[in-house]
Order: sequence, then C-alpha cells, then structure tokens
Amino acid sequence: MSQAAGRKKRIIGTTVALVAIGGGAAFAYWTATGTGNTTTAAGTSANFTVTSTVAGAPLSPNGPTQTATFTVTNPGTGVQKLSTVAVTVAATDGSAWTAVNGCSAADFTVGSPNFTATEIPAGGEVTGTVTLQMIDRPGVNQDGCRGATVPLHFSAS
Repeated sequence: MSQAAGRKKRIIGTTVALVAIGGGAAFAYWTATGTGNTTTAAGTSANFTVTSTVAGAPLSPNGPTQTATFTVTNPGTGVQKLSTVAVTVAATDGSAWTAVNGCSAADFTVGSPNFTATEIPAGGEVTGTVTLQMIDRPGVNQDGCRGATVPLHFSAS
C-alpha cells in the first residue's frame, strides 16, 4: 500500500508542477482602437497612434492612383492587438467630407488597406499601405476636385 500511496503522490506532484509551468506560458494582449487622418499626416487616439504620408501623381478621373503609407504605433505600456484598419475619404472626426465645393468623397475610391494584423508591443509599430484613386463619374462635373486636398481618415482597432 505504501508503494501505491507514493506513486499517487508523485502523480499529483507532477500534475501540479506541469499546471504551474503551463500557467506561466500563457500569452495575453489588450485590444485597442484608434483613429488618424492624413493631410497633416497625424492623428491620435487613446490607444493607437496613426500617422501617414501620401505619394504619387496628382489624381484625375480614372487617372493614376496614389499610395498612402500609414504607421500604427502602440504608445501604451503593454501589448495591443491590431486587427483592422479602415480608411475612408472623410473629415478628421470621421464625418462626411464636404470642405470643397463640387468635390466629395463620392469622387474617390479607397482600396483595401494592406498590413499585417498582429500584436504590437509597447512602443512598437506596424506599417501598411492603401491606395486612393479619383473615379470618373459620367455626366458629373468634377472640376471642384482639381487641386483639392483629399483627407483620408484612418481607424485602427
């Protein structure tokens, strides 16, 4: 009987040790959200900071695309999970952009953001790109868009 009791004690001890070791290998992260804009190339939120720059030929109906490069930064003290980045032609608060007479968000199309969804460590960052193109709206005078500064609104979560 003492052999069985000793064996049970070893099994219980081994199980406790494995649970303790396994518990120390857990991974965790905080979820976060944030917004940003480009024209001034900066925007912040409580959790993520989003900055961006735009490069490419001037936009024209069905003309070339421009590429916006954006960076999502985790200014926090812990790991944050970046899952999605949404980009729209919108005002800095995300509302409809109507700052230019004869030109609106309906004159542009924004591509799908290209970035890697990942956990971002404190002070870390993820870089991505998105395209912007002016579309041709048959029968609509788009002269108001000539020389306009088109605002891109970024929302990261």
